Amino acid sequence: MRSKPLDWTALTLLIIGAINWGLIGFFNFDAIATLFGGAGSAISRVLYALIGIAGLYSLTLYDRISRHDTDEEAIGSSF
Repeated sequence: MRSKPLDWTALTLLIIGAINWGLIGFFNFDAIATLFGGAGSAISRVLYALIGIAGLYSLTLYDRISRHDTDEEAIGSSF
């Protein structure tokens, strides 16, 4: 399975989002809102939207992972 720049970008955004949600859950601290002028600021909203899109894009990983596993099983059974 070959990584693409879009995969790396989506993964990075998902990690940022997960860390932010962890901070909200544990400490009631929204790092994105704090860094970019509040939850309603344009930059914060764009980041929240990009993180959401990255999450939706990452749903395609299920299909690619299952195809990768199937390919490996086929290769392994041919020996």
